[in-house]
Amino acid sequence: MKLKELVAITRKTDINKLTEEQIKELQTALNQLGYPVGDIDGLVGPKTRSAWSEFKADVYEEDPVLINPDFIAALQKRVEDAGEAQDNDFSTREGTIDAIRRECRKQDIGSNAQIAYVLATVEWETNHTFKPVREAYWKSEEWRKNNFRYYPYYGRGYVQLTWDNNYKKYSQILGVDLVSNPDRAMDADIALFVLVHGFKTGTFTGRKITDYINKNKTDFVNARRCINGTDHAREIARLAEDFLNAL
Repeated sequence: MKLKELVAITRKTDINKLTEEQIKELQTALNQLGYPVGDIDGLVGPKTRSAWSEFKADVYEEDPVLINPDFIAALQKRVEDAGEAQDNDFSTREGTIDAIRRECRKQDIGSNAQIAYVLATVEWETNHTFKPVREAYWKSEEWRKNNFRYYPYYGRGYVQLTWDNNYKKYSQILGVDLVSNPDRAMDADIALFVLVHGFKTGTFTGRKITDYINKNKTDFVNARRCINGTDHAREIARLAEDFLNAL
């Protein structure tokens, strides 16, 4: 994505004085990089302030409310680096595993334990196929239409992206219309980004992978809370142990 609105800033500016469109662009870029801003609404709320401060701390320290051309240039560079095309091969299990590992490291889910848990989750959620799946994939579309109150925004992907607000959220982040065409969430590249970004930012349940797997602990059982409570938590933990031993 190109930062078309923010490049108009030519001097140090308080983020509270940005236009609504500039704030939305800032929120979209930060969210894409894994700094959770909440809703992309053009408002400078607590989550947006926190995400901007976190980004600035990663670049270099300065007053957390100020934005200037240097920070905008750094933000643009990181967005471009994150958006660089990868030669992903989703045709095989091994190729998909390699793609997931690369995406994890790109989005700063870097430890082997964290990557192992992401891989274990995909193994479980896709019924060992490592292919994006639809919620209740063994049922018909007509059945889903008649039984899911959030239809057509039922679960799709390597993990289940559900509800219209989440389809809208990732439409804004990715610049892809998942609202009019929710089946785009089945595209492997889109499903890959959603998988890793959701783990990093806590999109799915409010819990992030770093809450359970970090330099101080490796809790493969409770890491399931990032996706779906404790549903099959121990089975997935065992898969994660196997992946960790293989990495």
